[in-house]
Amino acid sequence: MSEVTVVGAGPVGLAAALAARHHRLPVTVLEAGPQHRPRPGSRAIFVHRATLDLLDTVHPGLGATLADAGLIWRTRRTLWRGRPVHTRTYHGPAHRVPFTSLPQTAVEDLLRTACHQAGAEICWAQPVTDLRTTDRAAELITATGYCHRTRYVIAADGARSTVRTRLGIALEGTTAPTGFAVADLTGEAGGLTPARIFHYRHPAAGGRNVLLVPFAGGWRVDVQCRDGDEAAHWARTAAHWLPGLLPGARPADLSWSSAYRFHQKVATTFTDAHHRVLLAGEAAHLLPPFGARGMNSGIADAVAAAAAIARATPQAVAACARTRRAAALANARAAGSALAHLQAARPLRRTTQHAAALLAPRLPRAGRWLDHAPFGPPLHTVPY
Repeated sequence: MSEVTVVGAGPVGLAAALAARHHRLPVTVLEAGPQHRPRPGSRAIFVHRATLDLLDTVHPGLGATLADAGLIWRTRRTLWRGRPVHTRTYHGPAHRVPFTSLPQTAVEDLLRTACHQAGAEICWAQPVTDLRTTDRAAELITATGYCHRTRYVIAADGARSTVRTRLGIALEGTTAPTGFAVADLTGEAGGLTPARIFHYRHPAAGGRNVLLVPFAGGWRVDVQCRDGDEAAHWARTAAHWLPGLLPGARPADLSWSSAYRFHQKVATTFTDAHHRVLLAGEAAHLLPPFGARGMNSGIADAVAAAAAIARATPQAVAACARTRRAAALANARAAGSALAHLQAARPLRRTTQHAAALLAPRLPRAGRWLDHAPFGPPLHTVPY
């Protein structure tokens, strides 16, 4: 019988395996896909300082490795209809980076290397199809017919989590009708200086909101679609509109595009009746990319789950489930705040934003508000 089994070898599952090894627990990771499966798109590109610190705790040096592999942009810019309303450049200490920005695939590669160094076993092409728990153990059945007995399970098998489904745990919350198109560009986009740039009512996007974020090796562009827009169509036609949003970008630079919606969904519980399973990451909550709370909060789930399992009591597992669910609910509310600002559905909100844009040249506080609001409350006020 295994001590700990992690389901899913994405960034959250790999972080869970590392955290288990940090507590000297033998751990096996069951991953549904093959080892060399295609992994398109940048996806979760932003790793917060708090996450780098967590990963350093469970595998010393890993935070610095991730920081070195990523891009650290120091400037934030916000524009209203093409006119700058806020710019800030940070000059923090070089030895303590505030974050790092790199494709999720690169994060996974570095986490996987760390897992091998730590002695975590990863079993590929083992999709879990069923699960049973008792007050003493859990059994995981895979599509290959393999029955894996384990004392504890950390379920990090994503938004369509089989583990969550087989436990009968529901996701509660909402999905916004507003669609977003996202595209990745490789290279330096015509030499544009790396900066996080948010456009309200971008003139070249027909007055739609646009977010530009650089990462190691490229740029990510998010376009907020209007009611009546087909986000999937915008994703399919990204090569046509990208050059207008990123000066110097070429259609040939487009490496990936997709569409998504804002989810604010949280599992009704993060554990099973026998306290043998803990949900983590998208198996436990679905959050939008704005604010970068999804993967980062998932890694926090994973580290907390391993610590609870190391204590090996039902009370520790139950307490972890309650604490991490409370954090997920707070994150969902933070995402709701960001979405309400982005949608600006009410006349008062639209008027307030417009007034702030007019005042920003003379009232820096108005520009700062326009800069922060699309991403929800600051991290220090709503920790993930």
